[in-house]
Amino acid sequence: MALTAGIVGLPNVGKSTLFNAITKAGAEMANYPFATIDPNVGMVEVPDKRLARIDEIVPAKKIVHTTFEFTDIAGIVKGASKGEGLGNKFLENIRQTDAIVHVVRAFDDDNITHVTGRVDPIDDIDTINLELVLADLDAVNRRLAKVERAAKGPDKEAKAELAVLQKIKPVLEAGKSVRTIEFNDAEKVIVKRLFLLTTKPVLYVANIAEEDMANPDGNKYMAAIKEHVKDEGAEVIGVAAASEEEIAEMDDDEKAEFLEMEGVEEPGLNRLIRASYKLLGLETFFTAGGKETRAWTFKHGTKAPQAAGIIHSDFERGFIRAEVVSFEDLNKYGSMQAVREAGRLRLEGKDYVVQDGDIIEFRFNV
Repeated sequence: MALTAGIVGLPNVGKSTLFNAITKAGAEMANYPFATIDPNVGMVEVPDKRLARIDEIVPAKKIVHTTFEFTDIAGIVKGASKGEGLGNKFLENIRQTDAIVHVVRAFDDDNITHVTGRVDPIDDIDTINLELVLADLDAVNRRLAKVERAAKGPDKEAKAELAVLQKIKPVLEAGKSVRTIEFNDAEKVIVKRLFLLTTKPVLYVANIAEEDMANPDGNKYMAAIKEHVKDEGAEVIGVAAASEEEIAEMDDDEKAEFLEMEGVEEPGLNRLIRASYKLLGLETFFTAGGKETRAWTFKHGTKAPQAAGIIHSDFERGFIRAEVVSFEDLNKYGSMQAVREAGRLRLEGKDYVVQDGDIIEFRFNV
């Protein structure tokens, strides 16, 4: 499932450091603007403790995590919507992503240059959001010029699109994102075709100092960031990017020792990856035992035959039924046999909507 979250932010806020930590892919880093010109793309395993527990109960030869894609996009500067910096290229790179991970600097360090000369995460957020809004407003105005002419005639589709564009334009003119607007189902179809930047779901990542790792909400900038973006309904998480990059290079023993010393249960990256995964409406089902216990990614609302097709097209084409056990039940009863005896194994048909944590064996015939 080729969905990707684009990591954006002003130059030198820690985007590439965060990307390196996530993917260990060695994205270029430097203490100057535009160190990242072409977007770097990396795959990362989605951390999921349920896999180990499933394998403990239903042993397999190997465990396979599902994966998720991140794209590290070059730093955006004020005026990007008008082509400043490498603006047009940056905006097009964002357009190719499905969600935005917006990194803002939330730590003080005189040795690391900030493009504006001061640390102000609220201003950082507003700078980038405004550029995305202005780019969308330009796209809407250009589209309006075409649709208004068509809507004067009997074209119902043009009239419907015109109404949506007229709903969007004043919101953008007020400096707000399109994702703050409520649309009905018919309008959503039209909005999707417009490919606007500010419709993309956003996760804000405050790049915090190492001393804030154990309590990100205690960071002096965090409360203001959360208050500033609350109208978007966006989640904000704190991650110490530089420390996470170091953790990513440690072996398991070193990592456990470092996290214990910092008073942290797991790397902040685990939270970031899971939050990004959730941001796109992605969930996980499992297949268990035999050659491998494996996690599979699906979109929320997917029905059983389509979930089967994620494994192999023959599974969907010849779908008969799905034998389903929830992770909660397997964890509770401790064996597949006990789950069956408790009457918790379910036989589901083609209309079954797969749930996060389902452990499924698909029956098919081709």
